[in-house]
Amino acid sequence: MAMRAARLGAHLAHGAGRIALDSALGGWRRFPRRVTDLTPDVLSRVLGRPVESASVVDAESGTSSRARLALTGPDLPDTVFVKVSAATAATRMLGELARLGETEARFYRDLAHELGDGVPRSYGAAFDPLTGRYVVVLEDMTVTPCRFADTLHPLEVDQMAQLMEVLAKLHGSFWGRLPEKPGGASPLGWITAPASDPANLLTPALMKASARTLADRAGVPIDAGRWLWRNFQRATDVVDEGPHTVLHGDSHPGNTYVRDGRAGLLDWQVVRRGHPSRDLTYTLVLGLPVEQRRCAERDLLDVYRDGLEAAGGPRLDRENLWLRYRQAVTYAFVSPLTTAGLGGMQDEAVALEGLSRAVAAIEDLETVSALQRAR
Repeated sequence: MAMRAARLGAHLAHGAGRIALDSALGGWRRFPRRVTDLTPDVLSRVLGRPVESASVVDAESGTSSRARLALTGPDLPDTVFVKVSAATAATRMLGELARLGETEARFYRDLAHELGDGVPRSYGAAFDPLTGRYVVVLEDMTVTPCRFADTLHPLEVDQMAQLMEVLAKLHGSFWGRLPEKPGGASPLGWITAPASDPANLLTPALMKASARTLADRAGVPIDAGRWLWRNFQRATDVVDEGPHTVLHGDSHPGNTYVRDGRAGLLDWQVVRRGHPSRDLTYTLVLGLPVEQRRCAERDLLDVYRDGLEAAGGPRLDRENLWLRYRQAVTYAFVSPLTTAGLGGMQDEAVALEGLSRAVAAIEDLETVSALQRAR
């Protein structure tokens, strides 16, 4: 506990130091701080090709500042979608806690090109390790017919099967390529496992507070997950047992889309390393209504197993994957519980529907029993 507290303190201090340094440097550093800083010269450096003009079409703020830009220049799209650091220091500090900007910039810079379909096209990405600021330039997905899902407007089962293939491609592409432990000189050493996240020390208290907040409003028996917040680190350690590959880390329905009849994944801010079951459970439990999930989950896991082998991964044992899937409901419960409990990060009805699905899965799949029996 003392070591975890020390790691959390160091993690928070590192993020706060970046924000303080950024404030002290102000505009002296050339790295873009806001959407309006994305001048043709700046974009030319990020994209590695000349940009003659750039103008803001529309913009919004959240965990990052986002905008659509109109561009002119040789071999450039008419519009692009850009993400830069959040406007406020408080929001940036939340991003530093989960390394959101750094992770997404590194994913699009170093990994996305290996995945092909199922991932938005990236035109360029950059990260400033001194201040923590980042910029990601992606294709504008609004220029073609594209459907974006959420828990209230979920994907169909056949589309979920396509998403299993996208995850299989991701997991298979990086299977066996991670270093034994995070860190070091490996190109993939920067990717960490959820079990080692310093913020895990805060999660049980957030889960308990969220459950208390939602007790009279959720309409679901949240106490089904009580064991999980009382034993969160133990559960996370079980879920994160190897073998590891690269995970999306946040594949809930709101980060999925369908374009040209094919499903894909957005928002690669929480890329992690871990066992594939973490992505699979998070995707299926939150992505399908309960009855559809109950009927289709075994078959969809078989689709994944076939796709993983085709993408260069191993042929996973069916029953072992089923056990790991049951155990990994942990994160599918934590995420909507804290999102709904804290409020403001997602539409409440969307978050509560996800929570209801997760609680049903805890009971259906006997998640607590599967975790308790793990060595």
